[in-house]
Amino acid sequence: MVEIKSNAASVEFRGVTKIYGKSKVPAVNDISLLIETGKLVTLLGPSGCGKTTTLRMIAGLEFATQGKILIGDRDVTRLPATERDVSMVFQSYALFPHMTVRENVEYGLKFSGFTRKETTDKARAGLELVGLVDYGDRLPSQLSGGQQQRVAVARALVLEPQVLLFDEPLSNLDAKLRRHVREEIREIQQKLGLTVVYVTHDQEEALAVSDRIVVMNNAIIAQEGTPRELYDQPANAFVADFIGEANIFDCEVESVDNGRAKVRLGPLRLDLPAGSHKTGPAKIAARPRRILVRDAQSAGTMPGRLLKVTYVGSHLEFMIDTELGPVFAVSPEVDTPFAAGQAVGVALPERGPVLISA
Repeated sequence: MVEIKSNAASVEFRGVTKIYGKSKVPAVNDISLLIETGKLVTLLGPSGCGKTTTLRMIAGLEFATQGKILIGDRDVTRLPATERDVSMVFQSYALFPHMTVRENVEYGLKFSGFTRKETTDKARAGLELVGLVDYGDRLPSQLSGGQQQRVAVARALVLEPQVLLFDEPLSNLDAKLRRHVREEIREIQQKLGLTVVYVTHDQEEALAVSDRIVVMNNAIIAQEGTPRELYDQPANAFVADFIGEANIFDCEVESVDNGRAKVRLGPLRLDLPAGSHKTGPAKIAARPRRILVRDAQSAGTMPGRLLKVTYVGSHLEFMIDTELGPVFAVSPEVDTPFAAGQAVGVALPERGPVLISA
């Protein structure tokens, strides 16, 4: 029985810059990045940050103005897309409407030197992998959006590329289907050990599927790390606010000793990991779920008044007026007696707030 195999290879950017035409503003500015073999790495960021340009340079659809791009040990910087062992799954699926599902999956194989039997067998294996083996005779118009996306994935997989690229693959699907298809993509990637580079602007999607996330902003890499590292230890206010929601507060680092910082945050005194911070002005990022709303008389809290309490089923959302400005907090305690207009105490537990650059 024919199986889809992995020919996974690493991807490396060395000081890569991309400038379009006569523009003096780089779309990608001097980025260096290593994507390890067999990992799923997501390029995440707002529109215009450079993530899609980076993906297209891996594919050979754009060429670097400066720097070097390697796939495995091979320098592909100046190679066209046809000479790179890369497959891409587009946002629009890009299926041929007049071809059946099977013919769409077979299309690339016909130009890759396979016999008719090998082409048929590989296409079947690809459709089995995405759970559509019984849909081979249908046209794309007879499939749901999620099924069409899975056909596009199968068409890319059967070519057994060194690198598989996804460009906003789930943006045309509804929320429930997005969750289902992203789980399928992740399962296939892990099962085959594929090297995948995945572009999205959806933070939840990136956190759910990635081994590592590269957050881009204004053509540079703002921070790179595992989903948990980026969520728990954002390097700056942009990353803190882009990867999930965060309250950003001005604070003062009063002293640093043995890797710990004594921090003054309004009336609160906090003991936090110092990282690379020294004494002086800084900022604190605090996730809404890690801010505690207590009775007004509770010790170690900052005085506040509830502006709004919103019940959203699984949790309560609080908007609190404090001397530091408005604070957004989330609590799973849906039966809490707190109500709008009530005086409360706001606490930041030891595990939660993070020092970031001012």
